[in-house]
Amino acid sequence: MRVIQGKYKGIYLEGFDLLGTRPTMDRVKESLFAILQPYLEESYCLDLFSGSGNLGIEALSMGAKQVVFVDKNNQATKIIQKNLKKIQNSQMVLCLDYERALQLLKEERFDIIFLDPPYQTTYIKNSLEKIKEYNLLKNEGVVVCESDSLLKIVFDTNYYEIIKEKKYGDKYIRMLKKK
Repeated sequence: MRVIQGKYKGIYLEGFDLLGTRPTMDRVKESLFAILQPYLEESYCLDLFSGSGNLGIEALSMGAKQVVFVDKNNQATKIIQKNLKKIQNSQMVLCLDYERALQLLKEERFDIIFLDPPYQTTYIKNSLEKIKEYNLLKNEGVVVCESDSLLKIVFDTNYYEIIKEKKYGDKYIRMLKKK
């Protein structure tokens, strides 16, 4: 797994092999970040369910100002910290359950939020509800949801609108924008 674009292009990131994790493939990242390009410069991002930090680090490489990384797995947060050292960039890394992290961050406002939870959960639906409840997205902010089924990406259509939706192999990416 490597950074594919921007100032950290080509740097290899450390990963791990935990049940329920899977890194976002390079071709998916390339397509995703091409769509996100207008939102990235100087953005404040949240990488929830970070895993290795792959998406948040790609955002930093492409111009994001700051990324908060969240994963409840201690091994994952150690990997994120190692990967941040590789790019010589310190960022906030929280080893917390997503609900606790969202509550802790409820005074923050993000330009981009990445949601790539374990597929066998309802974490996307729950996260989108909490993001709305805590008003975590800036106006015109974007949430990037990754899942094995569009049926799991359930959201309030009065609060979010779909700006892009695409299938890559066995995964779906749905990008939502705050109305």
